[in-house]
Amino acid sequence: MTKRTERLNSLLKEVISEVIRKDVRNPQVAEFTTVTEVDISADLHHAKVYISVIGTEKERKETIEALETAAGFIGVHASKKVVMRHFPTLTFSLDTSVDKQMKIDSLLKKIHKEEEARKKQ
Repeated sequence: MTKRTERLNSLLKEVISEVIRKDVRNPQVAEFTTVTEVDISADLHHAKVYISVIGTEKERKETIEALETAAGFIGVHASKKVVMRHFPTLTFSLDTSVDKQMKIDSLLKKIHKEEEARKKQ
């Protein structure tokens, strides 16, 4: 990944986050929705936006669907804040890395408790 691509990913992440927070007025989008990463293609025509949603499985699904539906709207508003010859087509994906990290933390705590219990025996 080039420095330019990294800078664009970072800039798009900030701008798309702001547009979702301030301009998207869809009740289907969960309150605790965070853009965790943006991955723009080499030709700069497509960008995959990874979203983390704190909520139920239903809320996550509804949020991603709502953002996919609003992708054009989000792109138009974001393009006003980022000067690019061609603003990329946005696709949204659920970022499950936070869930995985929480599961790993939970398992590590469980292992630690079991080790402590064995030492006391």
